[in-house]
Amino acid sequence: IEVTLVIFLYQGILTNETRCLQCETVTARDETFFDLSLDIEQNSSITSCLKNFSSTETLNAEDKFFCDKCCSLQEAQKRMKIKKPPHILVIHLKRFKYIEQLGRYKKLSYRVVFPLELKLSNTMEDSDIEYSLFAVVVHVGSGPNHGHYVSLVKSHNHWLFFDDENVEMIDESAVQTFFGSAQEYSSNTDHGYILFYESITATNKS
Repeated sequence: IEVTLVIFLYQGILTNETRCLQCETVTARDETFFDLSLDIEQNSSITSCLKNFSSTETLNAEDKFFCDKCCSLQEAQKRMKIKKPPHILVIHLKRFKYIEQLGRYKKLSYRVVFPLELKLSNTMEDSDIEYSLFAVVVHVGSGPNHGHYVSLVKSHNHWLFFDDENVEMIDESAVQTFFGSAQEYSSNTDHGYILFYESITATNKS
């Protein structure tokens, strides 16, 4: 496979681990990713969303796992973790959810705190890699079928706000206004939707 700039910068590797609870055999399957799609909850944080993403799930009843060693369906535990982190980590917050009772998709305006600096200790073992937030795509609007997208981008240590042809400089603290709404019904409809983090090394930080 030709290593393009997109692959070099954005591609990471996830490991899907499944442990058979009968024989303890662990089956690991690697897969590449270009972004992480995270389920969100009200008044949570990216750190807790990543922890849930990598939490252990039990496979039982109709969801039993076929173990090659046991040659049968068995109860198992499954978890997803990052094996190789990308240079640029793209996090997609699942703000649009299908609600069966409504028969349609609804926008989740949940408040999800995304830090300016992020560590992957919850989703990656023995990792001290740290990321710095440098861009945010914001969805403006109360529903999934209408709205507008704006973006925040950090350039030369300054945050810029892009809204079509309009560009203005904003204070770093203004990023917090895009975390989401603490209450379900709020006049604020500007919510962080896609986050871009770049890895920073000890050299970058000093």
